[in-house]
Amino acid sequence: MDPCPFVRLIIESLALKLPPVTSKPAGSGVHPSNSPCFCTLQLQNLSSSPTSSSAGSLKTVPLPLSSDSSTADAAAAALSPPSSSHVVFNLDPTVLQRVSGKPATLSVSVYSGRTGSTCGFSSGRLLGRVKVSVDLEAALVRPLMLQSGWVTVGKETVASGPLPRLHLVLRSEPEPRFVFQFEGEPECSPVVYQIHNGGGGGSLRQPAFSCKFSADRRSTTRSLSLDSRINNASGGSGASCWGAFGRQRGQLRREQQQRKGWTVTIHDLSGSPVAAASMVTPFVPSPGSDRVSRSNPGAWLILQPTGHASATSWKPWGRLEAWRERGPADALGYRFELVDDPTNGGGVTIAQSAISVRKGGEFCIDPRAVEEASARSPSPFVVRGFVMESTVEGQGKVSKPTVQVGVQHVRFMADAALFVALGAAIDLSMDACRLFSQKLRKELCQDHQDYSS
Repeated sequence: MDPCPFVRLIIESLALKLPPVTSKPAGSGVHPSNSPCFCTLQLQNLSSSPTSSSAGSLKTVPLPLSSDSSTADAAAAALSPPSSSHVVFNLDPTVLQRVSGKPATLSVSVYSGRTGSTCGFSSGRLLGRVKVSVDLEAALVRPLMLQSGWVTVGKETVASGPLPRLHLVLRSEPEPRFVFQFEGEPECSPVVYQIHNGGGGGSLRQPAFSCKFSADRRSTTRSLSLDSRINNASGGSGASCWGAFGRQRGQLRREQQQRKGWTVTIHDLSGSPVAAASMVTPFVPSPGSDRVSRSNPGAWLILQPTGHASATSWKPWGRLEAWRERGPADALGYRFELVDDPTNGGGVTIAQSAISVRKGGEFCIDPRAVEEASARSPSPFVVRGFVMESTVEGQGKVSKPTVQVGVQHVRFMADAALFVALGAAIDLSMDACRLFSQKLRKELCQDHQDYSS
């Protein structure tokens, strides 16, 4: 299993030190200390790729002001800025191949004023720019500290007077990842390929897993003989769901009936099941509504087989909840937690965000979120760099999820299969959270599967 090369550029400890206000008329060297400031960051000489949309994108972050008189004190104060000052650029193999042998530059433009625009013009006033060279070839091999400390903003001249100073830390980390892609939509039971780097900057695809989608609740309960520990892991809601499948027939509308009992089982190349995503809490509308609400989300268990002799015994690895967000931004809300000990009925939440229903986006497990969660509660997850990212298309679009997993989290192929199952679950949640006034595609419906069989 060969990983793909990725590079992670981290910009942190951002702070701005303004020159003192003088009694002279306002000029390029005079800046009110109480004015809000911000900066934009962009990697130049890079062209973003479809799989790394952030590579050449422009990022805007607020700049905390430093009022310390001494450089040493100011530097110390800037080392713990607000979390909003933490910026990351992820460079994938496509970008790295495209810029091989070419210089890359981080450009930081510093502004006074508020972010946004008025009448089509930027509301901020440009104070100056800082540029830092980035050696991407060296960054592929080892961690690098590219900049740490204070730099002058803009070009100093005799007429300019004192200039603002920017504190920033720029470092790079090689971040190899395993990349998997579904050949088709998860409900179509596709093959899952692993993506490798090929010669000449291309990529190679090699079958890694197959997946089997099922919307038959009866076959679900037979194929996944979960023990009572799973009921505790799902807070009891899973028990009522699994035990009431037969009694609920005919009691709900057709669309409600279709959004239960979905299962995706991931098989290795020998045909053995190595992971599964099973819907344990149905996706049903809240009273008086046609949407799944945050207060009553649907839920999946991400499962791994136990023992060596039988593949019909499973234990939970994680739990994913999903719902349809209300408000001006129509989005799929989600929360994912690791289930370490199912008997205690709890878990450690390591991912919680929302994805645009119209545009789609990425499901991400942020290592910083994992670290913060682990500090509050013991976690089975080892926090070391990038964890996972999975693409999710917007509703009505063909979805072939791409799942990236940090190499440090994969010892065996079965470990990667858990993340692939999670990627399938979040992708299917976009369909499960479709408004109940809209029909599901036939591939997601039980009667279509019965007819096909």
